[in-house]
Amino acid sequence: MKQVISVLVENQPGVLNKITGLFSRRGFNIESLAVSVTEDESVSRITMIIDIGHNAVDQLEKQLNKLICVLKIKRLDNVEMTGRELILVKVSATPSTRRNIKDLCDIMHAKIDDVSAATLTVELADLPQQINLFLEMLRPFGIVEIARTGLIAVQKRRSLYELKQNKNTNPFSK
Repeated sequence: MKQVISVLVENQPGVLNKITGLFSRRGFNIESLAVSVTEDESVSRITMIIDIGHNAVDQLEKQLNKLICVLKIKRLDNVEMTGRELILVKVSATPSTRRNIKDLCDIMHAKIDDVSAATLTVELADLPQQINLFLEMLRPFGIVEIARTGLIAVQKRRSLYELKQNKNTNPFSK
């Protein structure tokens, strides 16, 4: 089962290596990974998609919480999160196919970023399922190159994280 996990960590060198090392030692594959600083420059958000069972996620959360650099862990589902991925796709485009590709981009709300004699470079920010659909529709034209980010996500309706009482040294604490 695919799980989206968002982890707030201290923004320090080596923290990402500690997190990914924990996954690697346990034989878990990270399918998608995005890391960025938050509104507080001392805190980074790591958003991951992993394909493991519910019980394994519980165990993984316990292991992550043992790391001093981890401030908070949150599992996100499609109901409680707003998420996006970004993809850049260079697709073959002849004079006879450009109109069809442009129409497809209009339908999917994608943006054409670059035009050359033989290709179009297209940008789309959407949910992973929509990006996968877009790629399938572009394949008949001939995909030349793909660059794709990992999922980024925030929780809907309420504060994303409430830090634990025992980790109240962080500026996010009340």
